[in-house]
Amino acid sequence: MNQETVAPRTPLHRFTVPLSATRRGARLARLLAAEHLDAWGLPLDPARLIVAELAANAVVHGRVPGRGFSLLLALDDTRGVIRVEVSDTHPALPVPTAAAADEEHGRGLALVDALAARWGVTGRTGPGKTVWAECATVTDGPRPTRTPPGREAVSAPPEGRPRPTPAHGLVSVPDTDV
Repeated sequence: MNQETVAPRTPLHRFTVPLSATRRGARLARLLAAEHLDAWGLPLDPARLIVAELAANAVVHGRVPGRGFSLLLALDDTRGVIRVEVSDTHPALPVPTAAAADEEHGRGLALVDALAARWGVTGRTGPGKTVWAECATVTDGPRPTRTPPGREAVSAPPEGRPRPTPAHGLVSVPDTDV
């Protein structure tokens, strides 16, 4: 008698790490995520940006004295997604807010919503919650850019005007017809 054994479906790549609920811990989460995404042959963004926002939220809003947070990255090749999970021990659920134009904070979850294919919050074993987001590992083409109301998207300066020089440390790539 032949019996076929089916292994449970698990991600090909999985990385998890506990981190301190400090600015240094949030920075380390972003750096470790970038290292693993690169090692797995994946584009760094948008997953790295999502990690940065969720880790910052865990440190600023989910911090419980004496407790840290954890980061999980899981690649699901069958679905073509990378899943980011950030767990903390604070019981309060994240609430997306509409920040005023002159406010310095309050846009993190809006950014996660814009970058992720889907995201949400789940409970976890023990106190706290897990905020998760999933994004595609490949894109079919360039991502659409959102232009703020009242502004026009400009791809090239008007004729006769020089191109602006990039800020220090940035690289300027000329527009080309492909």
